[in-house]
Amino acid sequence: MSRSSLSIALLTYATKPRGSVIHTLELATALTALGHHVCVYALDKDGKGFERSLPFPTQLVPAQDAPKDIDVLIQQRIQEFIGFFTAHPHHHDIYHAQDCIGANALIQLRQSQTIPHVVRTVHHVEDFQSPYLQQCQDRSIQEPDLCLCVSDRWQQALQKEYYIEAPRVLNGVDLNRFSPELSGQEIELQKRYGLNDSPTYLTVGGIEPRKNSLRLLQAFAQVLRSHPQAQLVIAGGATLFDYQPYRDQFFQLADQFNIAVGRSLILPGVVTNAELPALYRCADVFCFPSTTEGWGLVVLEAIASHLPVILSNQPPFTEFLSTEQALFVEPEDEDAIALAMQSALDPRLAQTLITNSYTILQNYTWKKSAQLHLQHYQALLYTR
Repeated sequence: MSRSSLSIALLTYATKPRGSVIHTLELATALTALGHHVCVYALDKDGKGFERSLPFPTQLVPAQDAPKDIDVLIQQRIQEFIGFFTAHPHHHDIYHAQDCIGANALIQLRQSQTIPHVVRTVHHVEDFQSPYLQQCQDRSIQEPDLCLCVSDRWQQALQKEYYIEAPRVLNGVDLNRFSPELSGQEIELQKRYGLNDSPTYLTVGGIEPRKNSLRLLQAFAQVLRSHPQAQLVIAGGATLFDYQPYRDQFFQLADQFNIAVGRSLILPGVVTNAELPALYRCADVFCFPSTTEGWGLVVLEAIASHLPVILSNQPPFTEFLSTEQALFVEPEDEDAIALAMQSALDPRLAQTLITNSYTILQNYTWKKSAQLHLQHYQALLYTR
């Protein structure tokens, strides 16, 4: 190892694709390409690890079944990280958690002098009803030696609510994976999911409150009146929390509007890393009226795939896209979402949005993100 290269431990709470998990893997890949030694530590709930081949070592932390009580679950996940690092000590220059669970584990390990410091990236701040979860989140933000964030929105929120100056780091998109170029997988995916040549709307992230799934479904019900063959594809679903009551309400609403699951509403679940780029290319419009988002990596992926995007008229989306590059809607207004979904089918408007939005991608690369991280890592090490 050269004197200038760093040994970096990145922690993530899962091996399945979610925003912060993808951020972790792409950041690790970019740091490795810059000559640094990265190891990703991930809670592994099914023993299968990551589905994709990675250019850096990983340490899979066994995660056992836990009671449905979310407080108990979080306590157990934190202890699983602590137990693994205690039993398998590794020396790294940087210990960096991408979520509340990993950060709380690192904070306790620092207290026992097992590790020297804690870095945490805040992707977004949750509004927890559980006092325990709220305390865990607060601790994971207030107690790290360095707190980073991914958008102006959360940088301002951390300053206002926690009095923390959190440097902003970038997200990125891999243009070698996400592009409009057909791979041949598209036909197979269309057959598997029953996708037709009618308007296909795609969203990625699963059915949950912050993804605004209920209002998206209500808007889609309006679209079906004028485009009865339209389809809404909701991909994803791997999440730490149980949103079953919200999901029950979602499917009750689908029944109420006579939206047939498997025909009009397509739910492929977690899509593999290899197939996700092709799924974007099967769609006509990307819909993402999320109410709370750290950044929205999937938005960059959709833009890279040459899709017009429909987004909530709020940060962080308004930080990096203009009204000439996206259709912005009030997320509480299902009528506005429905109107945007229909407007996006106009070929001229769609092409204008695609052309204009694609220009932003040069500003968001994982290499630039890695370089920003390294600046902050070096500053942290210099001050110690």
